[in-house]
Amino acid sequence: MPKFTLRHLEIIAELPEHATLGSAASELRISESALSQSITAIEKIAGEPLCLRRKAHGVSMTASGEYFASMARKIIAQVDELQATFPHQEGKLRGPVRFGCFASLSPHVVPALLEGFPRVHPELDVSVRVGTHEELIPALNSGDLDVAFVYDLLLPQEMNKQVIYETEMQVVLHPEHPLARLERPLELSDLVTEPLIMYQSVPSTEYTMQLFAARGLVPKITASVPQMILVNAMVGRGLGYGLLMSRPNNAELSLEGRKLAIRRLNPPNYPSAVVAIWPRKAQLSARVLALIDFAITAMNESWQRAQPENQSSAGN
Repeated sequence: MPKFTLRHLEIIAELPEHATLGSAASELRISESALSQSITAIEKIAGEPLCLRRKAHGVSMTASGEYFASMARKIIAQVDELQATFPHQEGKLRGPVRFGCFASLSPHVVPALLEGFPRVHPELDVSVRVGTHEELIPALNSGDLDVAFVYDLLLPQEMNKQVIYETEMQVVLHPEHPLARLERPLELSDLVTEPLIMYQSVPSTEYTMQLFAARGLVPKITASVPQMILVNAMVGRGLGYGLLMSRPNNAELSLEGRKLAIRRLNPPNYPSAVVAIWPRKAQLSARVLALIDFAITAMNESWQRAQPENQSSAGN
């Protein structure tokens, strides 16, 4: 039994855009008679008329033809996407890359990716969405996002993941706080009576509470705020301490320019990581794999640049 070809789909997809066969034939770069013969052949395979061809009234689509054209356009778009997924002979990647990033992580990841990745692959169309796990994971499952960069905390089991860099919880203090003067890593027991400025976000809040619960402790939460920069600003004014994940390019300053003291936290500070995640059912394109590889390299370079500063801070 004859089957539809991609050329058949292209022909029917183009017809609704034209009032006459001559106009459609010109766009398809074939003669009007060849187009008419192709339509007849396609309708024979379909088993019913897809358009009405009348000399005095031009061409118009039947209901079946409109449906056929709509489906054909979708299939052609998918074929174009498939062709853009793989490197062409000249080694270039083309097509869209849609990635997400966890909100508090985004200032440390998104600028480096949006600046550097398009330079390496200028023919890619790169877009980003910033949000929480509650926003990014459904977007991954629906296919609206190709990949997301998040903390490896309380992730669904149906997600694949690739480590971008290792991280752990750190204590953010006012530089004149007595605990900032200690030369040893801090314990949760050192902090339990101090006012905590809680970073309120899924899954960060639950992870912080788990850290204390593992030691049978309950933190003294004086405020819960949804922005990491607000945590730092409040700590910079001596209103409490914060617990935030370590980052490669994290300046020890609040948004107001006030100094902060960042100290290590002893176990049970479970090691974590920033990871790229995507649904297990999804097959990553060459474009997305290239983005993940670039993110690993870019963040590794950021950590290397930050090491002299971290060593200097540790010695203070």
